Parts: sequence; C-alpha cells; structure tokens
Amino acid sequence: MLAGKCPGSEGRNLTIDLVKCPHCGEEEEIFSNELRVKCHKCGEYIYKDNMPSCIDWCAKAKECVGAEKYEQLRGFKEQESKT
Repeated sequence: MLAGKCPGSEGRNLTIDLVKCPHCGEEEEIFSNELRVKCHKCGEYIYKDNMPSCIDWCAKAKECVGAEKYEQLRGFKEQESKT
C-alpha cells in the first residue's frame, strides 16, 4: 500500500480474525485487509481462505498498489481459486 491512507478505504472498518498456522498450529491475527501473515513461531505464511481483498472490489486498487503488484496479486488469486 502507498504511504499514508489507502484511497479506497474511506468508510471501511477493519476487523481482526484469528487464524491457525497449518504448519505448526500457532494462532496469529490477520486483518480483514490482509491476504496473508507470517507465523511468528515457524516463519511460514498463513493465507486467508479465499477472502475478497481490495483488488477484488476497489476501482483504485491498481493505482494504490501499483500495476506490477496488482497483476501479481490477481495472479495469486486466480491460482488460488483453481486449487
């Protein structure tokens, strides 16, 4: 995200969920605007279960994260939906 405030987040409230690491079982916090977090115990990434992110609904997502990151995230989401 760009430094400062995300232009597509006005009026949105973030939530926090607890997710279990599939590698070691440790619980980690993940915000509603995150796709993944790194487990503090084993260092592996914990991914959200196919949750929509700002790249799915925000008209300014490509501008906010940059074209290269946007395409990378879109590719990740497409690959994730095939599994």
